[in-house]
Amino acid sequence: MGPPSALTARLGVVVPKRFLKAAVWRNLVKRLGREQFRLLRSKLPQNDLILRLAVKPATLDRKLLAEEIRRLLLKLKAPEK
Repeated sequence: MGPPSALTARLGVVVPKRFLKAAVWRNLVKRLGREQFRLLRSKLPQNDLILRLAVKPATLDRKLLAEEIRRLLLKLKAPEK
């Protein structure tokens, strides 16, 4: 494990059990969030970010969830240099 880097964005993911009872679904949301973050990391501001599930998803469709997470992360686009 190397030294902490202040030059890139970092992500924390919170998926409460009250919204998704089964661990398999909570883990799916976390995996999707981390994967979308990994793909967009270079486009994000150099901040610590927390991705928190605030409401129970209407449907647990992987593509829809991934697209929603991607759309939310892109709202945080880093300023152009």
